[in-house]
Amino acid sequence: MRGVNADIQRAAVPSAMPSLRGRLAVPVSVLGAVVGAFAYVGTVDPDQPGHYPVCPLYRFTGLYCPGCGGLRSAHAFVHGDLLAALRDNAAGVVAYLAFAVVWTVWVVRAVRGRPARIVLRPVLMWTLGALVLVFTVVRNLPFGGWLHP
Repeated sequence: MRGVNADIQRAAVPSAMPSLRGRLAVPVSVLGAVVGAFAYVGTVDPDQPGHYPVCPLYRFTGLYCPGCGGLRSAHAFVHGDLLAALRDNAAGVVAYLAFAVVWTVWVVRAVRGRPARIVLRPVLMWTLGALVLVFTVVRNLPFGGWLHP
């Protein structure tokens, strides 16, 4: 009889940890949004005029921003043409791969019931910012033509 009362008491106390489904809801939703965006870009070719807006920085200054060529890169990536994706926006391909790693770590931590803690220390944020700046500057210099989209 004592075991039955203990089972009833355990059942009456709500669990502090959300279910696996609850823990995976946000990462799966984020992945769904990313897959949907990539599916759209993979279907609607960015090289065809009129489907996507032109980069305002490029339009008004003729300079390439770090995102220029990103849609063409994503389109090539979806179609499995990694070399074309790298040619159109190498930083974008690195970002796609970084997203895959971060998302996988997020899911593994969620399955284990741990919070997804991604701590970007200031030195890492400054380093990433400097790399994006160098990428942007080099792709706009004459010898950086290999980085043009």
